[in-house]
Amino acid sequence: MILHVDMDAFYASIEQRDRPELRGTPVVVGGSEGRGVVTAASYEAREYGIHSAMPGSRAVKLCPHATFIRGRLDYYAAVGRAVREIFHRFTPVVQPLSLDEAFLDVSGTIRLHGSPREIGMSIRETIRRELNLPASVGIAPLKFVAKIASDIGKPNGFVEVPENGVREFLDPLPVARLWGVGKVGQAKLQRMGYRTISELRVADRDRLESQLGRWGLHLWNLANGIDARRVVVDRQAKGIGHERTFSEDLSDMESLNSVVSYLCEQTCRRLRRARRLTSTVTLKYRREDFQTFSRARKLSDPTDSTLEILKVAETLLAEMRQRQPRSVRLLGVSLGGLSEADAPKQMNLFAEESGDEASSKVDSLSDEIASKLGKHSVYRASSHQWVDRKNQPRT
Repeated sequence: MILHVDMDAFYASIEQRDRPELRGTPVVVGGSEGRGVVTAASYEAREYGIHSAMPGSRAVKLCPHATFIRGRLDYYAAVGRAVREIFHRFTPVVQPLSLDEAFLDVSGTIRLHGSPREIGMSIRETIRRELNLPASVGIAPLKFVAKIASDIGKPNGFVEVPENGVREFLDPLPVARLWGVGKVGQAKLQRMGYRTISELRVADRDRLESQLGRWGLHLWNLANGIDARRVVVDRQAKGIGHERTFSEDLSDMESLNSVVSYLCEQTCRRLRRARRLTSTVTLKYRREDFQTFSRARKLSDPTDSTLEILKVAETLLAEMRQRQPRSVRLLGVSLGGLSEADAPKQMNLFAEESGDEASSKVDSLSDEIASKLGKHSVYRASSHQWVDRKNQPRT
């Protein structure tokens, strides 16, 4: 049996936990001042139609009395690591899907921790007791069924689908519940006469495959409870990035460079914490008219050096400004082509330092200070303008 554990409205629930006066009220993380997009919405906010990835301006119109909060991504990540540590107490076979959800294969720890149901209840209770956060659990013999089960039970839900009950559980559900069926796919299936999973299950497999190709065969298999995918341990991130939407559009190069410097510092700090190297730097650039562009540069050698990555990002920004000189609404820096970092080497304190060694020492020291005193406790002078503006009190 496979467990899917999903934290309920994770970012918003953390804010409501830390600020008791917000409990039971609509809370929106991101999209403040009508800018950017919604990162998370409490269930109270969802009652007004607000959801993640919605433009902030739309969320404000739907619920003007909601509390809009600027996200604390590093803090959420720390809480997410605490959640994952709880998962690993019950099984080593954990496949994270994001900060707030994961698949767990508990077949090897039943003798130690009890039945899958007992394990699921223990995990949910441990998260509640230690972190004071709600979580929903789905249990099923198949990954996609476990995920559907946890979603149906939200919030604070617990749904178990026995091995002989998969068909009964799936049949009445709409086809949109299946993996890979979005709004466009749902509309297409409905035009073909398939509205529920049971209608797909009894459909002619060859006809579905001829009409929809491999996607049709995939859907038929899922509808019939056929899914060979197992829980995969240590799913590696394909990229690490940070981006910021500005409360006011920016156009002067000094401000834009300061933002890029800040983004590089935060992204590289996460890169080193994950013990990864990057070989590709990408700049995301959104104009004030919402048109979005990106430029990427492949590095000659993989690195985790903030200085090296910052130089590349600044070059990409200069190139982008020449082609897109209009005011900027959002900037983002992401690092791809990730690989494992080698074990750290002992430095010779008495040898003459190279530029790379000096830069590495600066990164190590700033990481250490930031981990103890907070991410704004130390930063490059080039980031000062953005950090100062970012931390100004709001009226």
